[in-house]
Formats: sequence, C-alpha cells, structure tokens
Amino acid sequence: MKKIEAIIKPFKLDEVKEALQDVGLQGITVIEAKGFGRQKGHTELYRGAEYVVDFLPKVKMEIVLRDDQVEAAVEAIRNAAQTGRIGDGKIFVSSVEEVIRIRTGETGEEAV
Repeated sequence: MKKIEAIIKPFKLDEVKEALQDVGLQGITVIEAKGFGRQKGHTELYRGAEYVVDFLPKVKMEIVLRDDQVEAAVEAIRNAAQTGRIGDGKIFVSSVEEVIRIRTGETGEEAV
C-alpha cells in the first residue's frame, strides 16, 4: 500500500477530487495548510502599506491506496492540479506498512 500526499492550490481541490473519483478512488483527507516553496511568497498592498505574505494558502490531500492504483492517482492529481504557473504544488508517495479500520477491525488493503 502507498500513501500519496499532494499539496495543491486551493481552487484546484474540486477538479482534483473529481479526477480521483474518475479513476476509481474514494476516500481522501483534506487539510488546509499554508506554505511556500521556490516562490517565497509575494508582496501585497493594504491601506497604503506594502507587506510580505510569506505563507500562501495551500491544500494538503492525503490518500492511502493499493500499489496498483498509484500511477493512475498521481497522473490524475498532476493533470487536474497543474496550471503551468509557479506554486502548483508537489506530490509525495510513500509506503504504508499497515492500515486498520477502526469500526470493523479490518486490516491491510481491506481497510482501505
């Protein structure tokens, strides 16, 4: 099993969710986040004063899935989240050793 963590722009969340559903995935966790990468934030003007916005709003998605679903899920996220502009985000894929469904006690892929 694998865990995909994707950090994307907030306005792309619905498109990414629909793309994941189209490839047969269900069950994602979404966390509102703030951060920056190479873009290093930006400056804004507020009441005549300029200030730096270091941390930009982002959305972090977490998905645990079977190994054979990873390629389709990564491609769906990448295609749906891409704008071609700086700050589109990142996708991280890592291994998951065990999953346990709390309600039923199911383990492994059956719990996903």
